[in-house]
Amino acid sequence: MENVYDLKNVYKVYKNDGKEFTALKDVSLTIKEGEIFGIIGMSGAGKSTLVRTLNRLEEVTSGTVEFYGKDLAALKPKALREVRHSISMIFQGFNLINQRTVLQNVEQSLKILGTPRAERKAKAKQMLEIVGLQDKANQYPARLSGGQKQRVAIARALAVDPKVLLCDEATSALDPKITGEILDLLKKINEERKLTIVIITHEMSVVEKICDRVAIIDDGNLAEIGDVKEVFSNPQSKAAKKLVFPSNPFDPSDENGKLVRIVFDGTQSNVPFIANLVEKTGLKVNILSANTRSVGGIGYGQMIIELPANEKDRKTVIDFFKDGGLSVSEVKEND
Repeated sequence: MENVYDLKNVYKVYKNDGKEFTALKDVSLTIKEGEIFGIIGMSGAGKSTLVRTLNRLEEVTSGTVEFYGKDLAALKPKALREVRHSISMIFQGFNLINQRTVLQNVEQSLKILGTPRAERKAKAKQMLEIVGLQDKANQYPARLSGGQKQRVAIARALAVDPKVLLCDEATSALDPKITGEILDLLKKINEERKLTIVIITHEMSVVEKICDRVAIIDDGNLAEIGDVKEVFSNPQSKAAKKLVFPSNPFDPSDENGKLVRIVFDGTQSNVPFIANLVEKTGLKVNILSANTRSVGGIGYGQMIIELPANEKDRKTVIDFFKDGGLSVSEVKEND
């Protein structure tokens, strides 16, 4: 599988009134052809700056961003324009032209390329069929729902036959149901057109629904990168754990109490571990919180429990869970 992007030791430093702010700090990652790659982080983490380096809307301060082996910073204006025609982008705010019909909005990207009128009209209609809005061709954006506007934006982005689709918080303004529909559409487009998609978001639910791999950005740093399933089942960095695991609102029953987090994936999610623990060891634990989620159709979950007071019993419980293939880690204050 060919590499679409290779980022090597990327730094981005902004200067304002004599002060410097480093938005990206030594970021290195690879995005492969045909995958859906997620970039996630909290607000201000640097993820939007990162995505803007992927089409050179932001110049990097140091390091390199390569697109199919070409260093974007080294490209002359004409070559850069050609590369940008291969990279389409959709945004949270849709960026539609309200004075033009849906069909005219989709035609706009082709008009910029100088595509003949009849050809671009036919292509725009084809794109509207792909996103399921062929019956809205002559309506204006003001008459559309948020989800429909984003479908128009997707159709416009696809019209130029890009190699990559960059989605910058593209579902943040939509309700959960419509978000799910847009993500399903993106997944379908990825599969049918073999289109590489890069999704920038602060929502784990977006990543877990359709992404193959994910990079977690924290304070400008690449905190963690890996397959979504691996990151969800076994996050390594503090930033990843904060995003994947909900915070624990409960304290131990006394100052000597000990809490542990048990993490399970789809291979273990149907096993009644707590009931089996009681049956086989006679020991009981206090369940403080639990949740499950579907990642790529596989159930992942975690449970926070308070261990028995006796140290020997604690070891027996931990060993029981570990022998069952579960990940067990201590929950500390502020986790």
